Amino acid sequence: MSQPVPPPSGNPFADQGVPFAPAPPPAPVRDNVALGLVTAVVVALVAGGIYGGIAGAIEREIGWAAIGVGFITGFAAGKVGGRNPLLPVVSVVCSLVAVYLGQLLAIAVIMADLTGASVTEALFDNFSQVMDVWNESKDVMTFLFFGLAGFAAFSGAKKAAE
Repeated sequence: MSQPVPPPSGNPFADQGVPFAPAPPPAPVRDNVALGLVTAVVVALVAGGIYGGIAGAIEREIGWAAIGVGFITGFAAGKVGGRNPLLPVVSVVCSLVAVYLGQLLAIAVIMADLTGASVTEALFDNFSQVMDVWNESKDVMTFLFFGLAGFAAFSGAKKAAE
């Protein structure tokens, strides 16, 4: 038994009157190294400020907060900048600077609380005293926080670029 009219394309399911689905839009280009660098700097400064504010308010440092500063710096840089091998390294440097500035801010917050001055006065007018306090108070944990922040920044940048 044969069909009176053969299918038009040889495929009995092809001519159903359903158009093809549109192609998905291309993935966004994330290889903007300059924007990744700017993002790393901005996120590091904001995260370092938050870290310093929290550490100054509770009058102690928190290792998890230092890890958070590093991770969010690296993750944001990798997400925006893409897979460029420069971004994890810059993220590490930015996170180390952010943790250092956060520690200085924490000392300034504590000094302002003790003296009744504003935080900006304690930080900018008495910067040498803030540095002296930082130098006297640094210990193994200080450098451990730096290491944890750097490791988290590198890992975050690599993870976000995948």
